[in-house]
Amino acid sequence: MDVSLWVWALTLVGLLTLILLDLVIVDRGEPKVFTLRQAAVWVTFYVVLAIVFAVVLFLVAGGTYAGQFVAGYLTEYSLSIDNLFIFYVIMARFAVPGDSQHKVLLIGIVLALILRGFFIAVGAAAIARFEWIFFIFGAFLIWTAVGLVRSKHDGEFKENPLLHWTRRVLATSEGYDGSRTVTHEGGRRLLTPLFIVMIAIGTTDLLFALDSIPAIFGLTKEAYLVFTANAFALMGLRQLYFLLGGLVERLVYLSAGLAFILGFIGAKLILEALHSYGVAWAPEIPIWLSLAVIGAAMAVTTVASVIKVRRDPSAVRSAGPDPS
Repeated sequence: MDVSLWVWALTLVGLLTLILLDLVIVDRGEPKVFTLRQAAVWVTFYVVLAIVFAVVLFLVAGGTYAGQFVAGYLTEYSLSIDNLFIFYVIMARFAVPGDSQHKVLLIGIVLALILRGFFIAVGAAAIARFEWIFFIFGAFLIWTAVGLVRSKHDGEFKENPLLHWTRRVLATSEGYDGSRTVTHEGGRRLLTPLFIVMIAIGTTDLLFALDSIPAIFGLTKEAYLVFTANAFALMGLRQLYFLLGGLVERLVYLSAGLAFILGFIGAKLILEALHSYGVAWAPEIPIWLSLAVIGAAMAVTTVASVIKVRRDPSAVRSAGPDPS
């Protein structure tokens, strides 16, 4: 898939326009609580936008690339849902006011998108030069899947090194000052905790990308599709945060479902790498099968979680105190 520079430029301009529209239409310059109706409208908007993008890809580049985008988008979106649980924990940990949470998520996710873009560029360059790296990606995804099955959410947020360094080095105020990231106290110019939370969201998401980026490279080798699938998943993530609310805590089997998806993609990567090296028994898994497996895994995960929580309400995951 040969993507010209003007297509990349147009895509980046489109993403920037969406971010500006979000700020103008939703916030209108003032902090406010994001309503359930607003969240539903915006989540629907971004999902429909992703579908339109897939249709355009189908018409311009063909069904194979459109299918790869859809599979990548579904995988990234599914993995992002589990990320929301950690976002709830971060919001609770820093006691972020309800009317500032949308701004925090917006800036934090834009930061995450920039960092992921760099990660994707590095990954694409490595894949183009070293085909054997798929063995490493595949093994890493399988190892991550095993870790997901064995681990449990403990409702605690652990600071990554960058966030820890930021909190130690930068002068911050004790309390919030509305939705401002900078305030003045005693004649001093200080950062508010809101800035720290944005760093927490953005850098924590980058840690999640260590799993999701190799996973989507297992579905498509096209850097453009990897980036756009990530962009669409992230752009709709902040609205999904408000729409799902405590529902994420009820998806008690979500980690198991994601582990299955990561394990499947890891095995797919290893098999395709073996196939590329001429191993006759190693098949190439078609994209339609990947789509079917990912969709079925998430459907089973959701239904099983609903049944489990109805039978045993105490199984609900705890994300700490209400962050609003």
